[in-house]
Amino acid sequence: MATILSIETSTNVCSVAVAEDNHVIFRKEDYEGPSHAVQCGLFVQEALSFAESHAIPLDAVAVSEGPGSYTGLRIGVSMAKGVAYGRNVPLVSIPTLQLLCVPVLLYHEEIPENSLLVPMIDARRMEVYSAVYDRSLKEIRGIQADIVDGNTYLEYLERGPVVFFGNGSGKCKEVITHPNAIFIDGIHPLASNAAPLAEQRLRRGETVSTAYFEPFYLKEFQATKPKNLL
Repeated sequence: MATILSIETSTNVCSVAVAEDNHVIFRKEDYEGPSHAVQCGLFVQEALSFAESHAIPLDAVAVSEGPGSYTGLRIGVSMAKGVAYGRNVPLVSIPTLQLLCVPVLLYHEEIPENSLLVPMIDARRMEVYSAVYDRSLKEIRGIQADIVDGNTYLEYLERGPVVFFGNGSGKCKEVITHPNAIFIDGIHPLASNAAPLAEQRLRRGETVSTAYFEPFYLKEFQATKPKNLL
């Protein structure tokens, strides 16, 4: 097990956490953003001071890799790179959409066992950035930008329950009306939920370069048309 500093700035929420042996021992979150340019540095400084005051050595830094806000991700990744380089510890990147799934899997036992998970990051109009996972976080469909209408996820909805969540899901409730659609409100990508994913990647040696790593900015994706428009 390791002590990991996690940074998440992909949406309007800015969060930083320290987890020791998968147990969160420090967390700070700001939901009033975007104010990442100010808050991220302060939160990281507090987190490092907390770890040092308790004589807890840092083993790695984890950062949310997107998709997400260009400005937010740039701030978070730059901060993570600086800490990892300065402390000479590995840097681990966490897919933001997988990170969104963690609280759903941990705290929403009411969802059916055969559910598929569709985390959504808000884009513009009726566009979201999403992926499709099963409950083991196996990727069923990779990350892409979707223009959402009632048929966008129909092939998955016809198989069974599909759970939609994240800051892009609210605007989809009125158009995704299939009886197998389940919506969960209030799910944010938070650094305090990153430890299980970061620990797993660290054990597998899946680290990224502090010099060359770049996150997945929203602008890199092209929205796909719903199938009924093709």
